[in-house]
Amino acid sequence: MTLYERTIFISKKRGYSLKTLAIKAGLAENSIYDWKKSTPKADNLQKVADVLHVSTDYLLGRTDEMNYSSISENKQIDLKDALDDEIMLAFDGRDIPETDKVKIREYIELLDLKRRSEHE
Repeated sequence: MTLYERTIFISKKRGYSLKTLAIKAGLAENSIYDWKKSTPKADNLQKVADVLHVSTDYLLGRTDEMNYSSISENKQIDLKDALDDEIMLAFDGRDIPETDKVKIREYIELLDLKRRSEHE
């Protein structure tokens, strides 16, 4: 698969049109369509990868692992917010049912409460 084809594939999987993806990434509406003929600038590729929660290596075809690997040790993800993020609502390629999301959210809140009480 080409860069353009991978971008289409993962954007469809995430529920985005290429136009919507470009806008979310802060690019011109039709800029991703140009990737059929030319390679994007590295910073634009990174912006798109960030929106899609994949690595640039995945988009470039260097790996088949979609895992988002640019989260550094200094960055933390708020898991409660992640459950509300449409992109993060799948496990092993399948959507997480709403009832399970409620249970996961409750468990995260319990862990957060426990962690705070240990630090007091």
